[in-house]
Amino acid sequence: MAGSTARPEPRTTGRQTQTAGRAQDRKRDRNQDQGVTRRLLASSATLSYDPAVEVDWETPLDKDFHGASPEWSTLYGTAYWREMTEEQRRELTRQEAASVASTGIWFEMILQQMVLRDIYAKDPTSPDFQWALTEIAEECRHSIMFARGAHKLGAPAYRPRRAVLELGRAFKTLAFGEAAYAAILVAEEVLDVMQRDWMRDERVVPFVRTINNIHVVEESRHMKFARDETRKRLAGAGWLRRQLNAFVVAVASYFIVTSMVNREVYAHAGLDRDRALAEARANEHHKAMMRSSCAGLMDFLASVRLLTKPALAFYKRAHLI
Repeated sequence: MAGSTARPEPRTTGRQTQTAGRAQDRKRDRNQDQGVTRRLLASSATLSYDPAVEVDWETPLDKDFHGASPEWSTLYGTAYWREMTEEQRRELTRQEAASVASTGIWFEMILQQMVLRDIYAKDPTSPDFQWALTEIAEECRHSIMFARGAHKLGAPAYRPRRAVLELGRAFKTLAFGEAAYAAILVAEEVLDVMQRDWMRDERVVPFVRTINNIHVVEESRHMKFARDETRKRLAGAGWLRRQLNAFVVAVASYFIVTSMVNREVYAHAGLDRDRALAEARANEHHKAMMRSSCAGLMDFLASVRLLTKPALAFYKRAHLI
């Protein structure tokens, strides 16, 4: 009689087995995805800087130093560069470095808003959510650091043209998914390569070298995250979606890169603005520097199939390829 009261084992149908299997696969994939953000959180906990403490803000600006490696100047190698005094060259690189920093602030503000929008309704206990907030916190510190650095270099508040500012406003509002993260990656990669040169260059004023070192170290985490998110968001994407996002990213990249050095830097460096602009636009050395800085970036965009023919036209126009 005892045996007659035992509950039979529930039967599992094939559909239930498949559903359970898919749920386990999703859980495994989610854990793998979060492994990246867990490592980034651990890295941030052990290797982060406070620019308010790390950067020497008190020592007056030493004008015997450049603001950036001279080879990265938009006029390096031109006839105008050869005519300039060393004092003029140093002042120009200081103004250009300040302009790059100001453009960095502009795009970091766009980045922060896109990331906040992306995580708005996500699980706050997840590593992804917490890493996103950590990245935003680091970007906030970077923006303050860049602002103080540009001020110490004796530069005005350089801003992109009004039309570009408004396009940026639209982009931060509308861009999502892989378009947002791939565009973030473009801005970070271009800045990363030039700053690696500046932070090692003893001709560059020491406090700028410190700023560059902080940014390179912390931004490496952000680039890792942007690459990972771009790959993840594009998984399974169709032809039309890739075409659209490739175009959006390329257009955003064009305006980011062409806004890095404000046209007013030449006048603030005491140069003839119109002549400097003409020679900078024709400077093959600077174009080659930009292309070399983007080789790894272009390889990545090609690997995720975001280098379409329309996109290539914008990258070539910005001298990124």
